[in-house]
Parts: sequence; structure tokens; C-alpha cells
Amino acid sequence: MIHNAMVSKSINWRINIFISSLILCAFVSCSSDSSGRGGGPIGITPSNLVLTAQIVGTSTQYPNGDGNGTVNFNISATNATSYKIDLGNGDIQDVTSGLFNYTYKTLGTNTFKVYVSAYNGSNFVSTSVTITLYVAPTGIWADEFNTEGAPNASKWGYDIGTGSGGWGNNESQYYTSRTENAIVQGGVLKIITKKENYLGSSYTSARLLTKGKFVFKYGRVEIRAKLPSGGGTWPALWLLGSNIDTVNWPACGEIDMMEHKGNDLNKIHATLHYPGHSGGGGDSSSVISNTTATTEFHIYSIDWRADTIKFYVDGQLFKTFVNSASLPFNQNFFLIFNVAMGGNFGGSIDPNFVSSSFEIDYVRVYN
Repeated sequence: MIHNAMVSKSINWRINIFISSLILCAFVSCSSDSSGRGGGPIGITPSNLVLTAQIVGTSTQYPNGDGNGTVNFNISATNATSYKIDLGNGDIQDVTSGLFNYTYKTLGTNTFKVYVSAYNGSNFVSTSVTITLYVAPTGIWADEFNTEGAPNASKWGYDIGTGSGGWGNNESQYYTSRTENAIVQGGVLKIITKKENYLGSSYTSARLLTKGKFVFKYGRVEIRAKLPSGGGTWPALWLLGSNIDTVNWPACGEIDMMEHKGNDLNKIHATLHYPGHSGGGGDSSSVISNTTATTEFHIYSIDWRADTIKFYVDGQLFKTFVNSASLPFNQNFFLIFNVAMGGNFGGSIDPNFVSSSFEIDYVRVYN
């Protein structure tokens, strides 16, 4: 309602400018306003109106600004006593100074047509300028994995137990909280999967999660990672609804940013689970965007909003899911990183598998 009103106000103002301009052209002189709009000669139509816009933080690398969204406007006109500026996003402001700065909030790279009118009494002239600027999202949580040793306990907890348990998929690993299976080294988090006999399982790994430490609703998640190799490995970067303990799965919702099979190299899967789409019936898409998923780092990301959830690999969009109020993807979620072995999705395990590492350079969450 507010947005529509502002847009309507902007449109009406522009129509009034157009009509008034026609009237001005029909008469030799303009009517005067004895009250004026500040000091200076009354009843004289402003002239020589100039509007310039300087986007803060522009450079060769960032031609549309460095992301702060601030624009410095410089307005000048002969005999002007005030100005009205339509910022192209529904916001209209009256200013008395020709120097004016404004910070845009619309995320991403957007183009705005800015209109300005210079006034003296009821007399005015108008002009416009078009700007294209970039507004960066604001980081709300991150882990850069720069502190050696065990993962940061203030950010990460662990699921402990066998992958064939109540939250498993007939997997063969035992998840531990040992540094043998999860450690920060050389600026990356390493989830290390090993072939070893451990509490009745033949493999060990780790499953880290932010449950009870960090949850969020909507935003952009970006993770730079190098995937483990070996037949049967099943690394995943995913999110679960934080109400899972009360409504259970899949009513809580699940967003799988990235899943990969060591038995099907370089094919990246993105899946959503929710009522009616559990297990193998998830809403899933896949892409082969590179041939180096297990040998080089790549960026896996989602853009999660009230109307859509978009999935990317290295900036390449490969899945768009239509979100709605009837789905569970409109509440707080937490992050999970893990590597499973075998199971319903991972498939058969290479008998020669010994060990492999899932390396995560960083995780960043933006508003």
C-alpha cells in the first residue's frame, strides 16, 4: 500500500510537471507567488538547470559503485529558491540546497531515472538523469575458518551417531566431533571421511550444524568449497527449518544447496524437501558446470526470498524454485555441512577408499 501510494504520487507529480510546462509555453510570462519558496526574486522562472549524479565508490573494477549505494547529487539553477527531487524509486524529497546525497537500499545492480525540478514560487523547470548503481547485500553471519584447530564452538555444533539412525539414509559412516574428522587447517574447514572401524561402523566423518547458534530467514548464502573424491562419498551443504523438533521432517522444510556423488563426478544437485516432496520425491535439479569439483574450489550459493529460491554454481543460475506462503520456506533455518558415505543417494562405496577431505574456505550469509 505504501509503495503503491509513493509510485502514484511520483506519477501524478510528473503529470503535473508536464501540464504546467504546457501552460508555461502558452503564455509569455508566468504568474508569480508572493510568498515565494525562500529568498531571491519572486515570480521569475528558474533557468540553466543542471543536475549531476556521482555514484560513491566507482572505479574501473566497480563502474556502478562499490556497493554502499550512496549517490551525491549536485543541482544548480539560476533564480531557483528550492528543489524537488524524485529519486526514481518512489521516494520524493524537497530540498533547499543544491548539494544532496542519498543512499539507495535496493540490492543488486539497478537503474533509476532521477527527476528534479527547480522552483521559484510556483514557477519551475525540470530535468532528469539516469543512474545505474550497485548495492551490495549486508553480511549478517560468516565463518572464514582462519583460526586453526577445532571448528569455532560458538558457531558450530555436531550431530553424533550412525548415518543409519533416525536422520540417516542407510549410510555407512559414524559422525563424530573429533578433530580427526573436523578441523580447521590452512584457512579451510576440513571434514575428513575415513575408512576405519569405529563403534560398529566402517567409516567416520562429521556433520556440523549451526542449530541453536545461528538461524536466519531469507538472504543470500555463499560457500566456497572443494568437494571430496572417492566412490560413495556424499558431501552436502544444506539448511533445515529450525522448528524441526516440533513439526518434524519434512514439515520443517529442507533446502539442499549442493549435493554431490563421488560415483557421478562434477554433477551438482540442488533439492527442496517439504510435505509431498520427501525422500526421492524432492523438487530437484542438477547441473554440470565444471569438471573440477573435487580438485578446485568453486562457489555454491542460494538467493532465498519470499517468492523464489535460486541456486547457483560460480554465479551460474541453474535452478529457480517458486516459493509461497503455503510452503515451509518462510521461517528460520540453520546450516548443515557433512559428508556421508554410501546410502540411498551416495551409492556403492569404492572398496579401495581410504580417506578424503571436504574443504570449505568460507561460508557467508547476507541479508
